[in-house]
Amino acid sequence: MTQKGPPVCNLISVQIQLLRDGLRCWLREYWGANSIMKSKEHTRQVRNMVLEKFKAGLGYKKISQALNISRSTVQSIIRKWKEYGTTVNLPRQGRPPKLTGRTRRSLIREAAKRPMVTLDEMQRATAQVGETVHRTTISRALHKCGLYGRVARRKPLLKENHKKSRLQFARSHVEDTANMWKKVLWSDETKIEPFGHNAKRYAWRRNNTAHHSENTIPTVKYGGGSIMLWGCFSSAGTGKLVKVDGKMDGAKYRAILEENLLESAKDLRLGRRFTFQQDNDPKHKARATMEWFKKKNIHVLEWPSQSPDLNPIENLWQDLKTAVHKRSPSNLTELELFCKEEWARISVTRCAKLVETYPKRLAAVIAAKGGSTKY
Repeated sequence: MTQKGPPVCNLISVQIQLLRDGLRCWLREYWGANSIMKSKEHTRQVRNMVLEKFKAGLGYKKISQALNISRSTVQSIIRKWKEYGTTVNLPRQGRPPKLTGRTRRSLIREAAKRPMVTLDEMQRATAQVGETVHRTTISRALHKCGLYGRVARRKPLLKENHKKSRLQFARSHVEDTANMWKKVLWSDETKIEPFGHNAKRYAWRRNNTAHHSENTIPTVKYGGGSIMLWGCFSSAGTGKLVKVDGKMDGAKYRAILEENLLESAKDLRLGRRFTFQQDNDPKHKARATMEWFKKKNIHVLEWPSQSPDLNPIENLWQDLKTAVHKRSPSNLTELELFCKEEWARISVTRCAKLVETYPKRLAAVIAAKGGSTKY
């Protein structure tokens, strides 16, 4: 009786299996030589073979060589078996992240290096490396490492000479007594618009870094706005508030001082030996203006350039603008009227607190080595 051969279908299945095994081995060797490509997780059969060889006494290196898989993979499979007693894939906590660890770290570095980079720019960068994700995904990844989109603060442009003079000013006055600051009449000009504010820009930053130079927008004083105001105050309250008609020049500035400075000092009971503060605007430092101060026996505080954060009247300007904008003036006449009404409503307590805490401003400048502060 002749022996029958194996069925044709069995031979075909065996050949297919051999082809699959050969292809799997080739891919494993190719991926080993090209580590840049991503590899899929190993089959349950491979993981069981790793475990069998480990139980037989083989080390990680020999198992890795025998099965042609990386040593770290062998170690991971065995560590999982020791901890959970199985080689089966355990349930994951959720959907795998769309961003790879490498891309996520690259985004974090980019946001830290360029705080003004936008989500759209980062989204395009991820698409170039083959990872197309939504802007929300990028934002969430940055949030997890403590980077949040915040409105960039506008700060004066500080050069090295500005920082040096600011630091010198702070160090020379940080030990001054509270009574000395109570004798200062603070002054400044500001421009108020009836509607709207300047556009905002966002910066990726960590908490308590709002005033770092890379997270701020440098500004320089220049013209613009609807009405200009000159005002002054001391720890005893607000002084005169004057609307400036037309362009402010040296002559107009001296006229304002002539009509309002000494009267404000008298109303605030500063006495004759008070100190007047002004910034270094050219019309303030003009020879004729300085001669006027000398003629009136008014001591002028030496002031570092680009230092609005050292002038507490800036805080009152912000209070004023907030209060006026809430009233929504419909024309320039109403704007001026509302400004004078709200200026008169600023409490003495508010003024006294700003002057009382002035040493903290000086300490902040020293801590920032002459740089911008939160004030």
